[in-house]
Amino acid sequence: MRAVGHFIGGKEVKGTSGRTADVFEPMTGDVQAKVALASKAEVRAAVENARAAQPEWAATNPQRRARVMMKFLELVQRDYDKLAELLAREHGKTVPDAKGDIQRGLEVAEFACGIPHLMKGEYTEGAGPGIDIYSMRQPLGVVAGITPFNFPAMIPMWKFAPAIACGNAFILKPSERDPGVPMKLAELMMEAGLPAGILNVVNGDKEAVDAILDDPDIKAIGFVGSTPIAQYIYERAAQTGKRCQCFGGAKNHAIVMPDADMDQTVDALIGAGYGSAGERCMAVSVAVPVGKSTADRLMEKLIPRVESLKIGTSIDPAADYGPLVTREAVEKVKSYIDIGIKEGATLAVDGRGFKMQGYEKGFYLGGSLFDNVTKDMRIYKEEIFGPVLSVVRAHDYQEALALPSEHDYGNGVAIFTRDGDAARDFAAKVNVGMVGINVPIPVPIAYYTFGGWKKSGFGDLNQHGPDSIRFYTKTKTVTSRWPSGVKEGAEFSIPLMK
Repeated sequence: MRAVGHFIGGKEVKGTSGRTADVFEPMTGDVQAKVALASKAEVRAAVENARAAQPEWAATNPQRRARVMMKFLELVQRDYDKLAELLAREHGKTVPDAKGDIQRGLEVAEFACGIPHLMKGEYTEGAGPGIDIYSMRQPLGVVAGITPFNFPAMIPMWKFAPAIACGNAFILKPSERDPGVPMKLAELMMEAGLPAGILNVVNGDKEAVDAILDDPDIKAIGFVGSTPIAQYIYERAAQTGKRCQCFGGAKNHAIVMPDADMDQTVDALIGAGYGSAGERCMAVSVAVPVGKSTADRLMEKLIPRVESLKIGTSIDPAADYGPLVTREAVEKVKSYIDIGIKEGATLAVDGRGFKMQGYEKGFYLGGSLFDNVTKDMRIYKEEIFGPVLSVVRAHDYQEALALPSEHDYGNGVAIFTRDGDAARDFAAKVNVGMVGINVPIPVPIAYYTFGGWKKSGFGDLNQHGPDSIRFYTKTKTVTSRWPSGVKEGAEFSIPLMK
């Protein structure tokens, strides 16, 4: 059986803690690998490697750092198909979906190739008599990323690509559920010319997370995962003086206006609600039709589409989505469906009884659809993270606007309409961090920033785009004056730029 260790000091090393976790193949239910779970000492070994390597990397000019990233892009493209199949077999998402996972990560690495421009400071000549002022961006040192199971390629690259391009050394703690691709990405960074120790991967559980949080040499942490853990990491990191950005759960709404193109809207809801088995922080999990007629037309078209979803293996090219990541994930989603029924919602499509012929031990679940969900129900308040779409009927536009605005989560939201004035008003007023107009999954492209509001995000700076450069660097401002021709003598008042 395949054994997955850690990647420290430029090479894969065996775990020494004596603790391991099973890595399943979700489409069969079989254990395909054992992953080592790092001890505090193993995390510390990674940090020491990173700390030793970082000063020379920071002193490397940004063009050369960019060239490493460019070579990395070339190597990932070379191994694209192999990486996608490995990702699909460990996570459960289909191969085309896995390729999308990789591609969205690569786009951030492409953005990081512009680091010579992105790290430029400012300069003012003659700010005062003989005085020039300039600023410079400098790396923080050793930084870390703690990333989730649902995007094992994309989110690690969102974290380490800009951090390393800025001149930092990086400690990656990926999910222990699907560690294969993060380990391969570290190998490819080394092949691209990254010095040993600049990117280290430590696989592990809470013990490794706490070791990262408490390590005095780690200056910043980026996290993506559930809201309770995001809040825990943010608070504990703040206590130790670390810079931190943490992104948590979501309950993304799609507002359906009466004038929306219903066929296009249903296509969008099916893809955004059930793609990747709903295991996306940007999945649409709540549809909000405005008015009874809109709701009835939406349900009339949604029900047969959900019933006809093709669930298949991860390597089935015709599958709409594959299995969930673990059996526990399946049982959790089923429990939420049970809760919704007890709360009085109408279960229009029930996916709990789905069985995959020939793969009965796999972690499969059919698509489910609720109607008549109300905002006091748990299935509306809480993130289900599975192939379940809830329909909340709104009487008018103002009620529809209030639902995502008042929800505890504020990651993403979408509106479907032909009315430009309504769309513009919605985008301006909704209390959510990312907005789509006739776009169901409004994930910004790499040179904009990604981040939710309220309980979906903790910290002042978002992921990728300009915010990532700000997060992984510190600004130093220099005020200079040379003595030639300057009147000497002590000054006891605050200096003025006269």
